[in-house]
Amino acid sequence: MRDLKPEIKIGNRRDQHKPAMIFAGIPKLPAKYAGWIMPFILSALMSATISMINLWKNVGWFDGFFAKWFSVWLFSWMIAFPTVLIFLPLVRRFTGLFVDLTPPPSA
Repeated sequence: MRDLKPEIKIGNRRDQHKPAMIFAGIPKLPAKYAGWIMPFILSALMSATISMINLWKNVGWFDGFFAKWFSVWLFSWMIAFPTVLIFLPLVRRFTGLFVDLTPPPSA
C-alpha cells in the first residue's frame, strides 16, 4: 500500500530560515539596534505628549493648534532624543542601586 504522507524535503538550513518581518516584506532590524530604537521611540512619545500638554496649558486651543504643536514637538524631540542617549547609561547605573540586575541562573 502506498504511503499517503507528503514528501518532506530537507534543504539547506539557511534556506529554511526566513527573517521576521515588520510589514510589507521589510525585515526587522537585528537586536543590536534595540539600544537606539527604544530611546528613539520613547523620546518621540514623551516629547510629543509633554509638548502638546504644555502648549495647550499655556496657550489653549486655537486655529492651527496641531500645526503649531507639530513644529514645537519636532524641536523638542530634537533635544529629547540626544538627551535620552546621553543620560541612559547614568540612569541604568542609578537603577542598579535599587534593582538587582543580575540575570537569573539558567536551568
